[in-house]
Amino acid sequence: MAGGIGSRFWPASRTNKPKQFLDILGTGESLLQATFRRFLKVCDKENIFILTNLDYIDLVKEQLPDIKDDQILAEPARKNTAPCIAYASYKISQIEPDANIIVAPSDHIISNEDEFVRIVNSSFDFVSQNEALCTLGILPTRPDTGYGYIQFREDPTTQDDVFKVKTFTEKPNRETAKQFIKSGDFLWNAGIFIWNVKSILGSFQKYLHEVSDAFEEVKTYLGTDKELPAIERAFAECPNISIDFGIMEKAENVYVIPANFGWSDLGTWASLYAEKEKDYLQNAVSGNHVVVYDSSNNIIHVPNDKLVVIEGLDNYIVVDTEDVLLICSKDHEQKIKEFTQDIKNNKEGEIFL
Repeated sequence: MAGGIGSRFWPASRTNKPKQFLDILGTGESLLQATFRRFLKVCDKENIFILTNLDYIDLVKEQLPDIKDDQILAEPARKNTAPCIAYASYKISQIEPDANIIVAPSDHIISNEDEFVRIVNSSFDFVSQNEALCTLGILPTRPDTGYGYIQFREDPTTQDDVFKVKTFTEKPNRETAKQFIKSGDFLWNAGIFIWNVKSILGSFQKYLHEVSDAFEEVKTYLGTDKELPAIERAFAECPNISIDFGIMEKAENVYVIPANFGWSDLGTWASLYAEKEKDYLQNAVSGNHVVVYDSSNNIIHVPNDKLVVIEGLDNYIVVDTEDVLLICSKDHEQKIKEFTQDIKNNKEGEIFL
């Protein structure tokens, strides 16, 4: 899934080039390219599909020249993850009616790729033998309020590393998150799903019939020259809803595999701070000419050709781009999405998004 805007990573992530297309870690490849390379360890490149917005087709082609045009599925509108996943599922079902599928965001970091591949293959074994919707749960390291949480039952299923899900909780407050961590019963929701195509299509029909009905009407056009207008009609009939709210929180056959493979959703500047190397005052600095005085615990992301002097800041986000300067407390970084919404409401400010 590569169609999001990444508004919490503003101002580096912009509408015309969101974070999945950026080399945000300075590794020489974008997050999308890293994700594509990672999944080449799981399946052949012909079996990888990129779900993105119509506006980003050219960016995808530019960054992933090895994939064919029919592997890029263009969403005509942003309606969250459920319609997106339905589109891909119906498309894949026509190609291979018994396919096992993994659905993953394109902008996550996974440092232990061998462990990731091992867990994915174990998940495929489980969903191929059970009518199950499986998700990967990350062992939490802190009471983060930016993640959803999964509560799971202690007794494993017939497969030792797979557990039945009890509840989903979306982005709790800090005190609740602390209780979750203390209990040991909760995992972070990584937003990575594994299932058989028959299982997920059956779940759409049971829990999100309006989405299922919309794609049932147009599925004969998939893979033809009428696919795009057919998908536009289907999306017009779909509600704006996530797969978590629409299906995962309702279904009885949801399972989780606890995982620890060096995961970060890289959803916020603080999550990037956690991944970056830091100086002796715990400042994570990106920029060739940054001078820091009496400052600590900051993430500073500035152009390489600009001299930047920071004095007296503690626990701040400082991001400088060609046309935008952001200075925000790390404790208030969840407000960045509010900032972008306020700017969007100001018509004159839209040029900065």
